[in-house]
Amino acid sequence: MQALEKTHRFRRTLDSLIRFTSSVGEDTVFNGSFNGGENIVVRGLVQGESDIQGIVVVTDTGRWHGKLTADVVIVAGKVEGDIIAREKIEVHSMATILGNLHSPIIAIETGAIHDGRIDMTSVDQLKHFEEKRESSKI
Repeated sequence: MQALEKTHRFRRTLDSLIRFTSSVGEDTVFNGSFNGGENIVVRGLVQGESDIQGIVVVTDTGRWHGKLTADVVIVAGKVEGDIIAREKIEVHSMATILGNLHSPIIAIETGAIHDGRIDMTSVDQLKHFEEKRESSKI
């Protein structure tokens, strides 16, 4: 029964998914950026950024250091960096996220650890502002 549960851990979002086009294995370290229209599963370590038109899954053995942007992001491992999902973020109970979450839909399972802000506005509505500093008068 436990093996069956492990295989179907991400079933809800991934039911309609046909395949993953890229995979980072458990003993693999990838330095760089992912861009384009593909689905990625991360079982090892990624150090870099992404802008994916697809699904990114960081499994329980996976780690991501850097900004992670995709249509859907599912985290069961560890992410150090901001996550921006155009559709949805799913955070599973064994996940640890040190960074801000931005998505219209965010689901966080009991037991997950998150240190950062949560913004559930549409990604299209996200605006970045710079602080205005007054010039010092002499």
